[in-house]
Amino acid sequence: MSRVAKEPIELPKGVEFKQDGNLVTLKGSNGELSIELNTEVELKNEDNVLTLAPRSGSRFATAIAGTMRAILANMAKGVSEGFEKKLELRGVGYRAQAQGKSLNLSLGFSHPVVYEAPEGVSIETPSQTEILVKGADKQKVGQAAAEIRGFRPPEPYKGKGVRYSDERVQLKEAKKK
Repeated sequence: MSRVAKEPIELPKGVEFKQDGNLVTLKGSNGELSIELNTEVELKNEDNVLTLAPRSGSRFATAIAGTMRAILANMAKGVSEGFEKKLELRGVGYRAQAQGKSLNLSLGFSHPVVYEAPEGVSIETPSQTEILVKGADKQKVGQAAAEIRGFRPPEPYKGKGVRYSDERVQLKEAKKK
């Protein structure tokens, strides 16, 4: 069996668990998330501790049990604490400004770039060169941050562009005469 699936999930305080057939719903202070459990996975709830096990001994069942466990653990963390990705803008004249659900970016193009945040994701700009992407769903937060970074990824010669705050860009040496 998957080693990941063997580990139980302790639900944080304030997180409500509800199972309706294969539909699992977690509700907390940051919102509500639902997932459809795979039919190959069995879920048990005992005193706010979730345990998953594969229904059969097949390779797929053991693999999907580990995947479902990781997704449920991320959902529990998301509805209680939430997830956050921090982006930095590097470059002369690169600016970001959040206006409601949209993010206006000046990235050296001849036009401004406007990014509409997906449902369940909020975008903040503490300064003109920092972007905070927050939300309860880890996948949506990561996807939104990747899409923002994709407008102008860091280039390898000067390091200009949009990068994650913990990202290290390996700079190339310029061509010599």
